[in-house]
Amino acid sequence: MKAIVNKKYGSPDILELREVARPEPKSNEILIRVLAASVNKADWHILNGKPYPVRLMSGLMKPKYQILGADVAGVVERVGAKVTQFRPGDEVYGDLSGSGFGGFAEFVVTSENFIAKKPSSFTYEQAAALPMAAVTALQGLRNKGGISQGDEVLINGASGGVGSFAVQIAKAFGAHVTAVCSTQKVDLALQQGADIVVDYKKDDFTRMGKSYDLIFDTVANHSIRSTERVLKKGGSYIACAFSPGAMFLGPWYSVIKGKVMTNMLASTNQADLQYISKLAEEGKLKPVIQDTFTLDDVPDALKMMAKGSLTGKLVISM
Repeated sequence: MKAIVNKKYGSPDILELREVARPEPKSNEILIRVLAASVNKADWHILNGKPYPVRLMSGLMKPKYQILGADVAGVVERVGAKVTQFRPGDEVYGDLSGSGFGGFAEFVVTSENFIAKKPSSFTYEQAAALPMAAVTALQGLRNKGGISQGDEVLINGASGGVGSFAVQIAKAFGAHVTAVCSTQKVDLALQQGADIVVDYKKDDFTRMGKSYDLIFDTVANHSIRSTERVLKKGGSYIACAFSPGAMFLGPWYSVIKGKVMTNMLASTNQADLQYISKLAEEGKLKPVIQDTFTLDDVPDALKMMAKGSLTGKLVISM
């Protein structure tokens, strides 16, 4: 099969399109014919081996995961003897970051715990855009942020992959949503359902005199002190982009001011993928896809992601 392979840490230029052996599923695994994938920051960090703590997971000297790609959508090709939930021909999607990555290839194996049935109304490309970003938004808002109907919620970085899903998911929970994005993406944020849009090139949401029950931050570009000032007592600040302030000062704010301020890491599971599928089937969640690439062009997709300021997701179509 064809796969994008990285034998060492480095830039996208070290990636190679190679013929490699097709993986064989174990008794508890599923072999998926990959029809679409998408790129995530996790791919970039493992490719570069930076920040260096990443290497504790991915290998100190050379990458343990030599075929990147977490988000996939495709068709079940074969199942192991102990697999009970899927059968050949099922259309599935999932996040394979918990089972060794491998999505930038024509076939991949994974445990059934990391995949779910693809939303039937979605293309493979649309489905591949969902898993990691949508589940991150869901877990940040619901699990960490405790979102409730009527909450005043602010999404900082509302037009990227995670942020665009966060706006839609917050609206699905019945929140009043303020989206923060750049001038050229204001219309998109409104289309996603935002009630108010703050153009960060013109205004600073921490100086506008409004406070929020929940702030979900995908960029972490404000000081923790300025963000705390616009967080209501009992409110939550959840950063899916690493915030040093939340790490070091968050516990103090929780004790002294009764505000939760913390970083988060998502952990994809089948139940949350099924929840995302339900929102998608109900028309409450739809990915924004900025561009589509071929498998050969994965290096170009990663370079584009590294530049930042994306509108939604970058997808690989096989």
